[in-house]
Amino acid sequence: MYRLFFHLIFKRMDPEEAHHLAFRWIQLAVRIPVLRTFLAAALAPRHTELRTEALGRRMHGPFGLAAGFDKNAVAVDGMTMLGFDHVEIGTVTAQPQPGNPKKRLFRLVPDRALINRMGFNNDGSASVAARLAARNPVFPTTVGVNIGKTKVVPEEEATADYVTSTERLARHADYLVVNVSSPNTPGLRNLQAVEHLRPLLTAVREAADRTVTDRRVPLLVKIAPDLADADVDAVADLAVELGLDGIIATNTTIAREGLGLTSDPELIAETGGLSGAPVKERSLEVLRRLYARVGDTITLIGVGGIENAEDAWQRILAGATLVQGYSAFIYQGPFWCRAIHKGLAARLRNSPYATLAEAVGAAHKKVTA
Repeated sequence: MYRLFFHLIFKRMDPEEAHHLAFRWIQLAVRIPVLRTFLAAALAPRHTELRTEALGRRMHGPFGLAAGFDKNAVAVDGMTMLGFDHVEIGTVTAQPQPGNPKKRLFRLVPDRALINRMGFNNDGSASVAARLAARNPVFPTTVGVNIGKTKVVPEEEATADYVTSTERLARHADYLVVNVSSPNTPGLRNLQAVEHLRPLLTAVREAADRTVTDRRVPLLVKIAPDLADADVDAVADLAVELGLDGIIATNTTIAREGLGLTSDPELIAETGGLSGAPVKERSLEVLRRLYARVGDTITLIGVGGIENAEDAWQRILAGATLVQGYSAFIYQGPFWCRAIHKGLAARLRNSPYATLAEAVGAAHKKVTA
């Protein structure tokens, strides 16, 4: 049903306008008590065997919404209603910014992919913090807050920019993510180099600790799939050295070659980050490499090309405690989470593992046993 609707309606709309329309529908539905209760029951049935503990939180399951969909924390309840076990909002910057000029979001339908060059369009950390502070949850969930650099801030002042957002947002975050991997903010990916990343993460950690004194806010870093293997290892080593709580692997890719893309060449040539099915293989490779390096010492979150329960299961076996998605939601619609939960529960029941936690990293442990 949704696929027919997608091809008849959404596919004919500008992708960003379709996104805003879907957002309005979700926000409307969650405001109507009877409707939201019905939708949550239909779209978010809970499988007790999928209960997950990560980052100091107990969650209904491992599958969450990746950053980028709800940039301004306006639909946390709505996305929870649809079945996401955690919601990562953002990316949020210290200063509000409109993002890059439109048109900046493109569908590659034959490739089940998206290209975006949104440019961290968001209301700014002060407004988002106020929104989170005023939130009265209908559906309690785990909320991650993803922060990035304001575009007009020069690279040498990036740390102070991240610290400002941390001071405003940390108290409202169940976990905090430093995003240094978007390709759409000039110079941002330079911050993934260890010599820049170490002082940045140290400063954010210190800012979070002095801002929130009654608990420890988990801190993660999100990396790109385009990092060389040696750089992935360096980030993994740094995360352990600094006592980070986790790494999110991965963001979008700037690569186009070797991905088997079949869409219109003019679309493929659009600048921006590519997400969806084509990044699946490399994102999984990065995750495997990270787990081989850090093991169970920190939490790994797998994201990039997750389309179905098998994709999510393979990320868990490769070392991900949590899994996130976004692009496939555009193509598969509101029953997507339900299908992933059902499929994950079936795979766990048919596996040799008693719990989901036992399955994390199991593929690597088999190889090395």
